[in-house]
Amino acid sequence: MTKVGVLGLQGAVREHVRSLEANGVEGVIVKRVDQLEELDGLIIPGGESTTMRRLIDKYHFLEPLKQFAKAGKPVFGTCAGLILLAANIKGTNQSHLALMNMTVERNAFGRQRESFEASLDINGVADGYEAVFIRAPYIAEVGAGVDVLATYQGKIVAAQEGTFLVCAFHPELTEDHRLTGHFVKMVKEAKKSLAS
Repeated sequence: MTKVGVLGLQGAVREHVRSLEANGVEGVIVKRVDQLEELDGLIIPGGESTTMRRLIDKYHFLEPLKQFAKAGKPVFGTCAGLILLAANIKGTNQSHLALMNMTVERNAFGRQRESFEASLDINGVADGYEAVFIRAPYIAEVGAGVDVLATYQGKIVAAQEGTFLVCAFHPELTEDHRLTGHFVKMVKEAKKSLAS
């Protein structure tokens, strides 16, 4: 059985597990570094990126997460997770995991009360996808190797680079599991090629 973890330090963790299970894989809440060994893929959920980084450091997750990604296992960053995966963050010279060749802008769509929903076409994944944006970041620019999957009002809100997937919204907060399904497909393909 394919096993996908959800980093359980902060954020909407159980909802991601539910979305994974809706796609027929086992979802595991990850609270300890040693749990990474048994996983085929990992979701880094929304939350607050600086708080998440503090917790990642506190529980010694930083290097193990980088190793997990380097081993060819897919990682999906949603909202704050997108910020953690970015090589560059506007307004600071400090990045976190720096796995994806892109620059992001934090809280780009305003504060919590300016949360909204929008219908997106996600290239190769889903048309008419209802996306929930909560204090969302966006991708200001992408470098070589990054495919833009969706934009909203001219801003990039979903992208993929190899085994890494990110979105600025919260796919776990709707009943539409197609984007998580796309990630599950990425995980299964990676698992197959890592086994061969």
